[in-house]
Amino acid sequence: MPIAGGSGTKVWDHAGNTYLDFSSQLVNVNIGYQHPAVVAAIQEQAASLVTIGPATANLTRAEAAKRIVARAPEGFSKVFFTNGGADAAENAIRMARLHTGRDKVLSTYRSYHGNTGAAITATGDWRRVPNEYARGHVHFFGPYLYRTEFWATTPEQECERALHHLRRVVQAEGPASIAALLLETIPGTAGVLMPPPGYLEGVRAIADEFDLLLILDEVMAGFGRTGEWLALDAYDVRPDLITFAKGVNSGYVPVGGVMISDPIAATFDERVYPGGLTYSGHPLAAASIVAALDAMESEGIVENAKTIGAKVLGPGLAELAEKHRVVGEARGVGVFWALELVADPDTREPLPAALVGKAKAALVERGLLPFVTDNRIHVVPPCVVTEDEVTEALATYDAVLTLLDEEIS
Repeated sequence: MPIAGGSGTKVWDHAGNTYLDFSSQLVNVNIGYQHPAVVAAIQEQAASLVTIGPATANLTRAEAAKRIVARAPEGFSKVFFTNGGADAAENAIRMARLHTGRDKVLSTYRSYHGNTGAAITATGDWRRVPNEYARGHVHFFGPYLYRTEFWATTPEQECERALHHLRRVVQAEGPASIAALLLETIPGTAGVLMPPPGYLEGVRAIADEFDLLLILDEVMAGFGRTGEWLALDAYDVRPDLITFAKGVNSGYVPVGGVMISDPIAATFDERVYPGGLTYSGHPLAAASIVAALDAMESEGIVENAKTIGAKVLGPGLAELAEKHRVVGEARGVGVFWALELVADPDTREPLPAALVGKAKAALVERGLLPFVTDNRIHVVPPCVVTEDEVTEALATYDAVLTLLDEEIS
């Protein structure tokens, strides 16, 4: 689809057709399109210093790092900038291995960490299989009560059994060979899989028990998406490394990075970190981070995402799930939701791809850009979305889900 322009939550094509974007492109345009403060900051930076290498200090980069660590948990004071989320995962894995002197990284089957060497091998979905060239990766099942791997019937059972499974994988692989556990705080591409109460805290306890590092991937879930500055803020968990990208500047300029806890940063105080990227901490990207995070704070954008999710979007999607047989489950938080579509609500058989494709086309035809993957519609508008826009989108989803109900009846 050729897009000519955008503003706020909407984009338009060259023919003048306007679309309400409930995909945030790839779940990254958290602040909306063409935010004037961010556009102006990029322009101003370009006028003064358009580029500089990472080995040269730059005030704008320092200001970006300052704002990022201000949102990190206590005990984080350094940032390693990358070009995006995938190489943030690459460098977090590398730091964990160098810090511990161990090789293995454990991650879940239902996960996505990027499409470069170690990141795609750490990923759990089908894209991993033809790309498994990196070494030392082991996968396990995380919690997903709707399609439980553990015969669970309650969130408490799912949590307890998923943690037992992880413990056994750690023991079977040998803790002395494992550098880190790598998890998305809330798995996004895999289906907005909300961790049951106590799960992330339990993972941290296992990491501590076996002296493993915990890396939380906040690339998709971070910086407003869940109605928190970081998704981990809603849980009693402190990781050792945090990856970020997407929402930190809403993708206005490619950027990502790793927030580094002080003990790991100290590893490289006297020892050179053998990594780096030509465009790491690029001034234009740094300027966009400073402006985006300042605007998100001054305009209450994170709070808006939380309020919209709790008062409008979440209840509206719950009503759709109750109304439509084709919706097996609605789940999420903030402006980070998924509708899981099923051909049979009793057996939970996933809706066939052909019907999911019809749903996507019908949504676009009605002027809504959806995020559709597998048998799910992810409902992920920008964090600046308004109540009226959510109401409009819910009506559009309702109409299309009605068509799907007719197909499976």
